[in-house]
Amino acid sequence: MSFAAVPLTLYPDMFPGPLGHSMAGRALESGTWTCAPVQIRDFATDKHRTVDDTPAGGGAGMVLKADVLAAAVDHAAAEHSGLPILAMTPRGAPITQARVRDLAAGPGAIILCGRFEGFDERIFDARPIEQVSMADIVLSGGEMAALLLLDACIRLLPGVMGAASSGDDESFENGLIEYPHYTRPVTWEGRTIPEVLRSGDHAKIAAWRKQRAEEDTRLRRPDLWERHVDARDRPASGARRREKDERP
Repeated sequence: MSFAAVPLTLYPDMFPGPLGHSMAGRALESGTWTCAPVQIRDFATDKHRTVDDTPAGGGAGMVLKADVLAAAVDHAAAEHSGLPILAMTPRGAPITQARVRDLAAGPGAIILCGRFEGFDERIFDARPIEQVSMADIVLSGGEMAALLLLDACIRLLPGVMGAASSGDDESFENGLIEYPHYTRPVTWEGRTIPEVLRSGDHAKIAAWRKQRAEEDTRLRRPDLWERHVDARDRPASGARRREKDERP
């Protein structure tokens, strides 16, 4: 069964976009994943096909209407039963590689792409929609964020990257950013590949890579490092229970 990508958007021509090229493009052609964008405007009911209105309480910009959004979501959910529904919004929880892996292991996703000032909040009260954010930035719309999310998922689908282990040793997979990489020439502009990487000693290379991943994460992403250390030092639930039972 292929991975079904169902973006709900005002700009369906943006899909598959860059995902129609390279590995993702070949996977699309082979049927490993499918892309079926839905035009939100098709679910507007007035003669002007209005999808937005002014924000309650005043303020700049426009807000996507809950009734139109709900109709689009309900249509997509009926057409693609069983898919999780996500909304791309800076108000959402930051996406993680673990969540990406969960999505990639499933049947696909319906992805609601915002525009203007965002969504009428009532859509999230009325429908089971997971709000996610790709980063602490604001984009012109959710389409680019949806493309990022889909790319992260598609590359993990069976056969897309070639070797099954290709994605196992990358940034965020183990709670750390990845170690630095080098390739030929050995010396370039006076800078030489670290000697350990030329040694042929796989144990030393593995140790160096682990050390650099930890050092670079600690220096560049202290937030990740703190979570990594907490997870590494936290005892398993069984160990915690044993410790509690052994206390006098």
